[in-house]
Amino acid sequence: MPRVTPLPSSALPTDLANLYETFASGYADFSDQAAVMAHVPAALEGLFGMLLKLRGQGNVPLRYIELAVVTVSVINACPYCVSHHAPLLAVEGVPPEAIAQLPASDHPAFDETDRLVVEYAALVTNRAWGIRDAVFERLKARFSEAQIVELTLRIALAGFFNRFNDALQIDDGRAAAAMDLPSPPSP
Repeated sequence: MPRVTPLPSSALPTDLANLYETFASGYADFSDQAAVMAHVPAALEGLFGMLLKLRGQGNVPLRYIELAVVTVSVINACPYCVSHHAPLLAVEGVPPEAIAQLPASDHPAFDETDRLVVEYAALVTNRAWGIRDAVFERLKARFSEAQIVELTLRIALAGFFNRFNDALQIDDGRAAAAMDLPSPPSP
């Protein structure tokens, strides 16, 4: 149970209620997160609206976005995010055993670009201050500058959502099984 009272979409103006419902059920089942984010409508509008627009544009292939998000979420041990994003990564053709070994990227299902995305997600998460120019040279060989910026944004946002979800205990209890972690303690 979250540490704050979940709000229904009906507590919001119509345009934000529609965004809440779209994000809660259209992207994946993020209804728990939307119900908490609804306490700050500007954040709901800004963050969820941006994420839906980015997904709609498809500038960065979804496989790489989800690979980065799951990698960050595993590193940060966020069961909610892993349990909600791993199925989206599986839809992109990544087998469960490859997903389960992240952030290791030596599984045969991963190609050079997949491995680079995993490496970059780990670097941004663990030591963004120390990323070498050679990593960016490799990124630029595979992605446009706009794609690199968006990938970096999505990696950083994954870290934000990991902390947001963990701090507010946004988890229906099923997510902990995704990482074999204990369920968060009751408040």
